[in-house]
Amino acid sequence: MKIRLPILLVLPLTTAALAQPSRVVLQKTGEAYRLLRNDQPYFIQGAVGSDYLEKLKRYGGNSIRTGSHPAGLNRADSLGLTALVNLPVRAERDGMNYDDTAAVRKQHERVMDIVRKTKDHPAVLMWALGNELDFIQANEKDHYNLRVWDAVNALTKEIHRVDPNHPVMTVVGSINAEKIQDLNRRCPDLDLLGINEYGDLDKIPSWLRRFGWQKPYAVTEWGPTGFWQVPKTPWKAPVEETSSVKADQYRKRYETAIRADRERCLGSYVFLWRQHQERTHTWFGMFDAEGLETEAVDVMHYEWTGRWPANRTPRLDSVRLNGRTAFEGIYLKPGQPNRAQVWVTDPEGDPIRYRWEILREGTSFPYGGNGEKRPPAIPGLIDQPDTARPSFRAPREEGAYRLFVYAYDGRGHWATANLPFFVRKE
Repeated sequence: MKIRLPILLVLPLTTAALAQPSRVVLQKTGEAYRLLRNDQPYFIQGAVGSDYLEKLKRYGGNSIRTGSHPAGLNRADSLGLTALVNLPVRAERDGMNYDDTAAVRKQHERVMDIVRKTKDHPAVLMWALGNELDFIQANEKDHYNLRVWDAVNALTKEIHRVDPNHPVMTVVGSINAEKIQDLNRRCPDLDLLGINEYGDLDKIPSWLRRFGWQKPYAVTEWGPTGFWQVPKTPWKAPVEETSSVKADQYRKRYETAIRADRERCLGSYVFLWRQHQERTHTWFGMFDAEGLETEAVDVMHYEWTGRWPANRTPRLDSVRLNGRTAFEGIYLKPGQPNRAQVWVTDPEGDPIRYRWEILREGTSFPYGGNGEKRPPAIPGLIDQPDTARPSFRAPREEGAYRLFVYAYDGRGHWATANLPFFVRKE
């Protein structure tokens, strides 16, 4: 009864609210900003994605970063969640030409059509114009077309005209002084800035002030250290943090950057509230493909509610291959016998089930993992893959591989790590 009663009370309010949009404003007091939603202070405790929303709500989350699809917005609203709505402003990397005035006008009209159709939905919190429009794929050109910001500002002005109830941002990939200067000059009508940052998140508050951004901001993506920010093996494979190291980083970054900057930061959207393939199938996702939770989910539960979950995720302390770590550049001979070992503890003493597998290193890495495929596991190489200390034979074919380990507590949680290695003939 304690669970059902609030739901019965909320549903009529949600239905009634469909006729009227939420009113979201930025309030400035001295040098500090805060977000007000329907006249109440609103600090964003959000996640990127539209999966496992019941858990997001139960663990203290209040918002998602998503698209404008009505079904997704309805589902968020039914749970009492808001949405940072991504609007389809295209980047040059996707083929958009900001020197083509006809293409810019067509995009402008398409975006405004979405805004007009969506602006009165009660789940809408703010609008985000594009994602990392400043990012150009490596080796394509030296700099993005600054006219993209002219298009962004034109959209911002018109959104303000037709929808005075929801602030407008654009989302950039990290920041530097030149980028902030360009935004200040070409996008004066933006209400705030969305920033995607990972390994350098703790530097964002000071960077913004130093580079001259005077308005508030939200962290629109953040999480573990990115594959572009970690040490590499001699064959240039990025060394992925263990799930427990990631969890430690989630906590540190949230507390030292997002929660600490209550003067300018309006909250954040953690990345990524589902499983995701990007460089590996374990790098950014906070869940596995079956919905099991990593330790990073525990951290967000704690940061959003002030309480740790009743049953916590196993902690993976370290993993080694023939006594060596991932940072030591592990080379193996074809067919060579090897021994791996992982050290895992469970806070409640739950029994741990292990699983190991070997995958080839990926070779195709599209932007954001879009369309990226997980390499298939190589069968028949690992003896006793359900133990903490299995033996295995190296693959016969030369090349780069990763040895993955997964540790399950049987209570809906898992821990993971992987070791890159290279097979070569002497």
